[in-house]
Amino acid sequence: MHLSWIDYLIIALYCAFVLGVGFKLKKSMKTSLDFFLSGRKIPAWITGLAFISANLGALEVMGMAASGAEYGMLTCHFYWLGAIPAMLFVGLAMMPFYYGSRAKSVPEYLRLRFDEKTRGLNAITFAVMTVLASGINLYAMALLFKLILGWSIHATILLSAIVVLIYTFLGGLTSSIYNEVLQFFLIVFGIFPLAVLSVMEAGGWHGMAARLPAGFMNMWTNLGHASSNPMGVDWFQMVAGLGFVLSFGYWCTDFLVVQRALAAQDMNAAQKTPLIAAIPKMFIPFLVIIPGMAAWAILPHASFMVHGKMDYNMALPLLLGRYYPAGMLGVGITALLASFMSGMAGNVTAFNTVWTYDIYHSYIKPGQSDEHYLWMGKVATVGGVLISIAAAYVALQFGNIMDYLQLIFSFVNAPLFATFLLGMFWKRTTANGAFWGLLWGSIAAGLHYFATVHGWISYRSVMAGNFDRAIFAWTTCFVLTIVITLFTKPRKESELHGLVYSLTEKPTYRHLKLLQRPMTLAVIVIVICVALDWMFR
Repeated sequence: MHLSWIDYLIIALYCAFVLGVGFKLKKSMKTSLDFFLSGRKIPAWITGLAFISANLGALEVMGMAASGAEYGMLTCHFYWLGAIPAMLFVGLAMMPFYYGSRAKSVPEYLRLRFDEKTRGLNAITFAVMTVLASGINLYAMALLFKLILGWSIHATILLSAIVVLIYTFLGGLTSSIYNEVLQFFLIVFGIFPLAVLSVMEAGGWHGMAARLPAGFMNMWTNLGHASSNPMGVDWFQMVAGLGFVLSFGYWCTDFLVVQRALAAQDMNAAQKTPLIAAIPKMFIPFLVIIPGMAAWAILPHASFMVHGKMDYNMALPLLLGRYYPAGMLGVGITALLASFMSGMAGNVTAFNTVWTYDIYHSYIKPGQSDEHYLWMGKVATVGGVLISIAAAYVALQFGNIMDYLQLIFSFVNAPLFATFLLGMFWKRTTANGAFWGLLWGSIAAGLHYFATVHGWISYRSVMAGNFDRAIFAWTTCFVLTIVITLFTKPRKESELHGLVYSLTEKPTYRHLKLLQRPMTLAVIVIVICVALDWMFR
């Protein structure tokens, strides 16, 4: 594939624009709150689009296309089962805790609810997770540019990291949010034609179904047994592993997405942020999963082979080279570039906040001036990008980057969600119970992974192992936290106001019109989501 001058011009204009946003916002980064949380003054519709765009990185664009090629319509569960219910829950039930407590991060909420050691454990594991996830985006972009343009993987990783570093270093979270809004529209308009053209070539929906293996077009009817679907999971693994543990663990506790809502201008806007994001989220499968399925239907399977093994990450790049002429190719490449940068920038801004507030400020240099922590945030941005470069080479070992990311989530988010559930809804939960439950939940995930790698436990797919691992980690944390709590002393109720559901004042919006209330928006979203599940069951 060869780019013309117009393609290079489009890519160059995009890079110049995102860098320009960073330089424009540099003067407004006067305090650490400005840098890490945008001064908490961003409107709901912008934070909503940023909320969804921060998740619309390489995982969603390339990873979901890869999963579509490998697993078919079952991949849609990552949206309609594995995202929408959790996004509604975080908006309606959890955002009052986050925003109302004025916590600057998810680990800081854990400090307020439990203690320093629980916050420290989560801060360290989350910091590691963000840079590993950031490496996914760098790797995916480097792979794409090498395979379709012949560019060096090493040079592409370095160049893209420099661009992300500059605009996040200068403009902080605000720069990342406004660029994420731009990237959202770029991704939609740049990738949507691939979905249309590929399905048309496959002979429409029914023609594509005829070309794909049995079970590829079903979401629910083939979950009776693990052997009856390409993902190798049954309904319990899908509902409990993905729909409950991994889904709620990510959307409710991952600071990468929660940070966007914390930048909102008031409580109503903060609650609406994930609800607004849920609307486009429901339709993203048609943008990324369907092209992956179509690619598997119309392209020779040998074209997916890279270095002697099947690489489903090739689905989207192959379609890009197949359909897009000069000019349009530049738009498509820029859309993918935007998705990679969006995913990486989101992880880097989450990393610099958690590192500065929850590790550096708490354990290394407490009591410093605000200017000092602003400076450290910028240093952490540089460090996060450098570690992400190293993490990109770890991702090279996986043939489906979605498998890799869900593996990471099973270690960090799965046990953390159990800690949050008990901490928020059971006021008896103690700090020691939370800490040791969280620690052993992650250890349990590690032991399960060790057993899987050595063949002591086998699964029909990598994803099936991820689902079971998440259930195992969550259950270990949940049970152990309860047991330890029953043998340790709880905090006084007077210390838990605003931190536990039963002791928190619930926001009311009776003064607003019906359509302006978060609950109304949530009802609309759930009705559409159920309808989509029924249509493609």
